[in-house]
Amino acid sequence: MATVIRMPEIAAGTGVAAIQSWLVAVGDEVVAGQPIAEIETEKAVVEYEAEDSGVVAALLVSEGEATAVGSTIAVLGAPGESADEAIAAAGAPAPGAAPADSPASDDQPREAASSAVPTAQASGDPEVSAPTAAGDDDETPTARIFATPLVRRLARERDLDLTSIVGTGPNGRIVRRDIENLQPTPAAPEPTAGATGGDPAYTDIPHTGMRRAIARRLTESKATVPHFYLVAHCRVDALLELRRQINASDAVKVSVNDLVVKAVGAALRDVPDANAIWTDDATRRFSSVDIAVAVSVDGGLLTPVVRGVERMALGDLSATIRDLAERARAGRIKQRELEGGSFSVSNLGMYGTTEFSAILNPPHAGILAVGAAQKQPVVGADGSIEVATMMTVTLSADHRVLDGALAAQWLAAFQGKIENPVTILI
Repeated sequence: MATVIRMPEIAAGTGVAAIQSWLVAVGDEVVAGQPIAEIETEKAVVEYEAEDSGVVAALLVSEGEATAVGSTIAVLGAPGESADEAIAAAGAPAPGAAPADSPASDDQPREAASSAVPTAQASGDPEVSAPTAAGDDDETPTARIFATPLVRRLARERDLDLTSIVGTGPNGRIVRRDIENLQPTPAAPEPTAGATGGDPAYTDIPHTGMRRAIARRLTESKATVPHFYLVAHCRVDALLELRRQINASDAVKVSVNDLVVKAVGAALRDVPDANAIWTDDATRRFSSVDIAVAVSVDGGLLTPVVRGVERMALGDLSATIRDLAERARAGRIKQRELEGGSFSVSNLGMYGTTEFSAILNPPHAGILAVGAAQKQPVVGADGSIEVATMMTVTLSADHRVLDGALAAQWLAAFQGKIENPVTILI
């Protein structure tokens, strides 16, 4: 039976993506779970895995071609089924034909997709540079830049010069990883004068695709999910001492954030009713604790998910978080690593922020905002004043899933783990 493969929505709110490279060819046998393509969006390059098994009958989208989410990009056939039969059975367009389910949109480039050896295109195509010298006419040869549609868009948004970049993509095409560390082309911004009433001058910074996606996602969350907030002030002297001892005796170095994520997992294990999300038909409770960790990346953030936190040794958890963060910043995160989970952790303590409230990351029912640990005067058990290291955390909760009492029960369990950190390791 023929199966249609469609362009996935790699990140919420992303309407267009591009195939950076195909990892299979027509005629290859694939199995469910096998990576078949690297897909590039405004946020990342991720490996896309086949959801079904079969034989590749057709690849309908060229490498580097910007394609609307939901469009047909490939067809899998059954063993022994001809390519023509599989394509016809799936109702997909023949290779080379424009997909009928790929309408143009404001986010999708109007120019044709780049082929391995693009032909000269009309004036205004970002792949063709301006004439090499002033006064050249239309017949003068031009320098040409081969880049994915996403790279061309990012170059325009960031004012990057691509002329000296050597691409590492197929056939030398410039892909996202080639421009990650490029600095904008030096140019003095031209302030726009304010109104005649004496308003100050200003400069407009165009929105990137990632900023638009984040704006849509968070606006939707704040407008449709009933947030409420609980705050706890945790004494972390014992936690910091435990970290010191671990790092002094183990080759794997753990961070305070690693211990916080482990404590979140332990609290969700102890209060399983909080390990849930809202769906249209039911509250879905999970048996495994999968936690998303917010990672700051160029121009925004990603939230890769750590799975089975409650079962992981602390060293393994630390290594996993570090690996996910490094690949997220390098644009090499995988699609499945951005999906799932019931809870998020956002830590701004390393920036010196002492307290903040985070917006929920749907469909997660909770997100814990972690502030910096600071020494403060506290009242001891005997009524005396002493100095302690305190860390403020704020739980943002989805009231559809977590009632106040349940959220308070979970936060108390988390605080207990943090203040008695040996229980995190049990």
